[in-house]
Amino acid sequence: MTGDSNPQSLSRSSYGSISGPPSSEPQKEPLRATYLSEKILIPDTEPGTFSLRKLWAFTGPGFLMSIAFLDPGNIESDLQAGAVAGFKLLWVLLWATVLGLLCQRLAARLGVVTGKDLGEVCHLYYHKAPRTLLWLTIELAIVGSDMQEVIGTAIAFNLLSAGRIPLWGGVLITIVDTFFFLFLDNYGLRKLEAFFGFLITVMALTFGYEYVVARPAQVALLRDLLLPSCSGCGSPELLQAVGIVGAIIMPHNIYLHSALVKSREIDRSRRADIREANMYFLIEATIALSVSFFINLFVVAVFGQAFYQQTNQAAFDVCANSSLHDYAKIFPKNNLTVEVDIYQGGVILGCLFGPAALYIWAVGLLAAGQSSTMTGTYAGQFVMEGFLKLRWSRFARVLLTRSCAILPTVLVAVFRDLKDLSGLNDLLNVLQSLLLPFAVLPILTFTSMPALMQEFANGRSGPVSLPKEPPFWPTAPINTSCMGFLKRRRRRGSLDDLPHRAWLGRGMSGADWPAPGCVCVWRQQDGVGVLEAG
Repeated sequence: MTGDSNPQSLSRSSYGSISGPPSSEPQKEPLRATYLSEKILIPDTEPGTFSLRKLWAFTGPGFLMSIAFLDPGNIESDLQAGAVAGFKLLWVLLWATVLGLLCQRLAARLGVVTGKDLGEVCHLYYHKAPRTLLWLTIELAIVGSDMQEVIGTAIAFNLLSAGRIPLWGGVLITIVDTFFFLFLDNYGLRKLEAFFGFLITVMALTFGYEYVVARPAQVALLRDLLLPSCSGCGSPELLQAVGIVGAIIMPHNIYLHSALVKSREIDRSRRADIREANMYFLIEATIALSVSFFINLFVVAVFGQAFYQQTNQAAFDVCANSSLHDYAKIFPKNNLTVEVDIYQGGVILGCLFGPAALYIWAVGLLAAGQSSTMTGTYAGQFVMEGFLKLRWSRFARVLLTRSCAILPTVLVAVFRDLKDLSGLNDLLNVLQSLLLPFAVLPILTFTSMPALMQEFANGRSGPVSLPKEPPFWPTAPINTSCMGFLKRRRRRGSLDDLPHRAWLGRGMSGADWPAPGCVCVWRQQDGVGVLEAG
């Protein structure tokens, strides 16, 4: 079997010789009807000095990438972590964000050094069968993420309208508003990036407001954030910890970020310019993910303060004695621990802190859903163009993705209840965890290839390098321990208290993880030997 292109010739012709510097002429890429149709020029500054003006020119891709850390799936995971474990899992959120930064760092570096996104590199290096498998898995991740955005937006409309807009109606509204927001792309790249910045600001202000009015215990919060421990934790807490990691690190986001960095005009014939671009993109991504971390922290802390160890009866009593007493009926009158979702979360905040808290929560949820929808559309377009060399308009692309997401969501909204809709959100978080290796393994593979990355390949030392062993692998013992724990619990029959037992075992057993490994070693099996991880 032979591939459609020669990776070795790619390394020589497009990126310079395998052992030498990059090509002496900057790459010229055809304009495409996407986010990349406009290139941002980088101002000239004194070599070797830090420039805020230049950092501002590089600012944009990292904040668009950070939207995936703030989608409705993340919000749901955050509030459940707070309700189940209080502040005990804040350190997991912190280190999951750090791990996400490392993955996004590799994605940005691949795009800067090669001038191609991860999908395009996969197309050039993989045979048709493995790259088709990779494309299908990432498309599945994008559709799953889009379903979460539809669910979050529909619930936001329901809360903002005091129930007048039914859930299925909110789902249908998302078809129209998505096309409306896509028109913003016609006003220029910087204005589009500014609009995303505005949505992030809305989320920071709304969820920050909830944090202020909830007044969580600051000493306990800082202790659980900085000291990794989880005293008294069991299966529910462990499940939430795994869910946090799955919600934070999104497979399609790695492909997205590797494409977004191409929007800056970088002279790839100059190693100093490549090194400088890598540095500024890292600074920008660090700032963006720091903002997203604090927004996620606000949500965990609020629900850790308001919901932790609370019963349904207590929630019923609080709402029954508030101005939102009509919502009290959503909480059963029993002494079981309350099971919270993004709908009940907004309600109980309104019952505790006044109706303004409910509407502010809904506005933040709406901003999360809409911003994630737009970045998901770009991710889908980049993935389709990269893997298949198939160019669709933004509207055709969003119509395809949204149609795949709308149908199952509408069916659940019409024929099932709100609890099932929120349960679908949990299931989709697990789906993202299962599909994560299909993005992580390729990015680790390609950024470790000196023939492709030159001096910017993953190495043991250097200002722009990571450890030779990619940063994902140290998590393997942790994952193995979690899997073993849950398997033992399953054999003892003590997983009955955990939701979705049918897919939990498969997700935690790692049964699907060998598949992307086989994809990554495909060319090694074929005797070419260009891949270094598998």
